[in-house]
Amino acid sequence: MNKQWLSLAAAAILVVSFAGCNGSDGKDGANGAVGATGAAGANGADGANGADGETPYVSIPAVTVNASTKWAFDEIAAPVTSTDKAAIRATTSITNETTGAKDTIGFTKLMATAATNNGETFGLLKDYQNNPITFPDGSPYICNGTNDAIGSGLDHSSIVQKNGRIFMINQFECEVGGMYGMELEQAANGALSVKANSMQYISQLDGFGGWVHCAGVTTPWESHLGSEEYEPNARAIETGLDTTTMLSGDKNFDEVTKYFWKDENNANTNTNNNPYYYGWIPEVSVDASTATPTFNYTKHFSMGRAAWELAYVMPDERTAYLSDDGTNVGFFMYVADTAKDLSSGTLYAAKWIQTSNVGAGSADLLWIKLAHATDAEIKAIVAAQPTFSDIFETSDVADGACSAGYMYVSTATGEECLKVKTGKEKTAAFLETRRYAAMLGATTEFRKEEGITFNPDNNMLYVAMSEVRKGMTDSKGDIQLQENKCGAVYGLDVYGPSELAYDAAQGVIDSDYVVKNMYGIVTGAPTSYPASSAYESYSCSVNGISNPDNVTYLAGENILVIGEDTSSHPNDFVWSFDIGSGKLTRILSTPYGSETTSPFWYKDVNGYGYLSVVTQHPFGEISESDSEYSLVSQASSSEKESFIGVVGPFDFITGDGKGTR
Repeated sequence: MNKQWLSLAAAAILVVSFAGCNGSDGKDGANGAVGATGAAGANGADGANGADGETPYVSIPAVTVNASTKWAFDEIAAPVTSTDKAAIRATTSITNETTGAKDTIGFTKLMATAATNNGETFGLLKDYQNNPITFPDGSPYICNGTNDAIGSGLDHSSIVQKNGRIFMINQFECEVGGMYGMELEQAANGALSVKANSMQYISQLDGFGGWVHCAGVTTPWESHLGSEEYEPNARAIETGLDTTTMLSGDKNFDEVTKYFWKDENNANTNTNNNPYYYGWIPEVSVDASTATPTFNYTKHFSMGRAAWELAYVMPDERTAYLSDDGTNVGFFMYVADTAKDLSSGTLYAAKWIQTSNVGAGSADLLWIKLAHATDAEIKAIVAAQPTFSDIFETSDVADGACSAGYMYVSTATGEECLKVKTGKEKTAAFLETRRYAAMLGATTEFRKEEGITFNPDNNMLYVAMSEVRKGMTDSKGDIQLQENKCGAVYGLDVYGPSELAYDAAQGVIDSDYVVKNMYGIVTGAPTSYPASSAYESYSCSVNGISNPDNVTYLAGENILVIGEDTSSHPNDFVWSFDIGSGKLTRILSTPYGSETTSPFWYKDVNGYGYLSVVTQHPFGEISESDSEYSLVSQASSSEKESFIGVVGPFDFITGDGKGTR
């Protein structure tokens, strides 16, 4: 359809309607939500059996289901016994819904932190000279999630294929970020294993070191695209920085100063550190032309700086969507100048124009252009070690307002009155992406925006929101929704081939993969179970999602996979969500106290499919007052290590799925 040019200055905002989100459906949805919550409470009195009777909490948009789909995951029950709570448990079969035939699958652990291969220790972090880091007591700094003070552990592993070989690139979620690459071997029956003597540490020195690597993706051109989460607050660090020790009072920033930028005497007096070194999107490619591969690392400074969960690349190999994890954060889009090359492009931020507050809400999205840049020009700015005050002037906030000439913004760094210094607009757009986006009118109210995936069958993007709370529910700003601590997954429709996508100031956006709206399709359900229930410790329904973290779509199979990062389910689950029927199927549970991160679907690795899943810090989120605290003492040190594994192998993409392997 034809649409007029959009402008923030215009009084009228174009409202784009979408299937499944009309007014009457919205009213029905509201009543359904209230009813679902009430039913959950009533059934809770019956304990476990009552929980089994709960209704899934879903809202199905109008989608065309792939008629060739035949397969569905077989469900596993929520763990009840101590044995099941302590284990990694995955579904062991999928069923052909037409014939009833079953295909046997399972979970295979590939690599755990602290394991050794090729003289390297998986997860051991290294300093700016690529020397292993040790703590003052001499123990190695391994990012395994067993010590909350140093991070969560392994977070994402990308499987990439090059020259007929299979590789895995792994990144670690600690304040000193780490990356390791290795080669995988594939047996005739599809089973994967790590090749002996193949692991390498991936140096990040060319990008000023690594930082809190969270989720990632395998790009369409078979590289690993990572993330750096929770960027340091440059304003606060500048205010509190001791230039002698480079300590600022910020625990995360100071840890990097003490451990990554230590000098040859292991002292924390190295003055090379700067908060603008961190908060970017890194990429690792593999050169497999020789027997020993080379893992090539770079940071994409032209993609902006924020608390990146991940950057998801669309099928055009140019457009990427970036989720910003935290409280009062934004949603961003990057359009590269050239396919398969993220070194230069244009950065955009979304404005939420609310159309409904029913369930997880819905909105049309207006895109606001921030700026265009190349990696090289932004890297040069970062290398000069700028400060926050080089970019902005500030004024005090008074009753939610600013003095003349300053812009009021409310973001993850709080309420501020800001003015960009003359000539520093591009610097602000890329070094302070969230703050600058808010100044231009973009929405910075999202709460714990997590994973992203694309459904090519229906031209739809999915974004996980771990919680619908705080800035999304405070009755201020653009987003005004009902609180849901259990979170939601949103669907976003991509403009169709006959439509044109516009930004708020510059006209047509040069991409065929611009999303136009955002609406809740799956929500968790806050639930209270009685003391007699096996699920007494659950505060989100055992039959629904809780704090969705990362998502992945099985193209051609009508299945959206949803992973959790939650304390409201004592064991985190991975779910299969049927986009046609709305059925949720529990397909994996992690050990007690752990987090499941970065499920990712690989449709065709030499004819087999795999669902990768990382399990972070098993038994790590359990206090001494927890009823299952005994599981901690019973677990060995190796059982507490973070690990990467795969569910599969699946052969339904090329095989007949008849048999057990």
